[in-house]
Amino acid sequence: MLYNLLAPLADDFQVFNLFRYISFRTGGAIMTALVICFVMAPRLIRWLRMKQAGASNIRQYLEEAHASKAGTPTMGGLMILVAVTISTLLWADLSNAYVWCALLVLVGYGAIGFGDDYLKLTKKNSKGLPGKLKLACQIGIGFLAALGTIYALPENLQTHIAIPFFKDMFINITWVLFVPWVIFVIVGSSNAVNLTDGLDGLAIVPVAIAAGCFGLIAYLVGRADFAEYLKIAYVPGTGELAIICGALIGGAMGFLWYNAPPAMVFMGDTGSLALGGVLGAIAIMTKHELVLAIIGGLFVLETVSVIVQVLSFKLTGKRVFAMAPLHHHFEKKGWSEPTIVIRFWIIAMILALIGLATLKLR
Repeated sequence: MLYNLLAPLADDFQVFNLFRYISFRTGGAIMTALVICFVMAPRLIRWLRMKQAGASNIRQYLEEAHASKAGTPTMGGLMILVAVTISTLLWADLSNAYVWCALLVLVGYGAIGFGDDYLKLTKKNSKGLPGKLKLACQIGIGFLAALGTIYALPENLQTHIAIPFFKDMFINITWVLFVPWVIFVIVGSSNAVNLTDGLDGLAIVPVAIAAGCFGLIAYLVGRADFAEYLKIAYVPGTGELAIICGALIGGAMGFLWYNAPPAMVFMGDTGSLALGGVLGAIAIMTKHELVLAIIGGLFVLETVSVIVQVLSFKLTGKRVFAMAPLHHHFEKKGWSEPTIVIRFWIIAMILALIGLATLKLR
């Protein structure tokens, strides 16, 4: 909004020229989201504690191990959702189609998570929305995002997938496959973050790391000169997605202040579904969805651990891990929660650096 209002005045008032720079507006989005979280959090946490009195926010199979967390309110992701949405609307170019596609996924998936968390609060159980209904809603929003993405992308990239490590290598999978592919990436990314969100601070820092990486990728992909130098796809207009990524970083850091061990509030599905979904959408729009699997490799590992556990038990009757997702396996092995969280953060950082290396290794 500020860009649309003030950037046109730059010719008459030089100070407004700052609003033409994506870097300046990204910084503004980071700080705005951070401040909103700090202002909103105390009242939100008090309200959630009041609403959640007597409700169970711990899954039944974890009630013994996480008994000390039983009174911690969930749905804290609402502060991230509000902070990121307001910051984006304030600092991004609102005539940019990519911005609206990303916001559709963020708010849509956040609404699904909010419904799930709200039922957990009001029904006094930890089940929430039926799994099939949640998945159907995720697919529906993913479908709309796929159509919006195809509309926004230039014709030569609309239904193409870029292959990392190879310059100018794209595979055209046509509309018939591209729409399901977009849905798969967004839904998969959303649920992967949701699975990872199981310990205090575990998911939010890797989300911030991934957002930082994709903020840089969006900026580079949206610049013809950098895209040419790095031999990556040039997608005009995607630079504005860096502002959403900046807002994600600010919102994540603001939330971490209250989610750091011992957590005062949990993210809940409101946050995890929205954050994972929007990262998937940004990866699609910047033509780096395969790189997302590297940068967000921690989320992939957590998801794969669940898939392997389920398949192994159904096929052989035996479990590969002491418990899935993977972070619970290490809990069962005797690792302390802070040890698991910090080591997983380190893994997320290493994978992010490997993912960024794909920009140059071509």
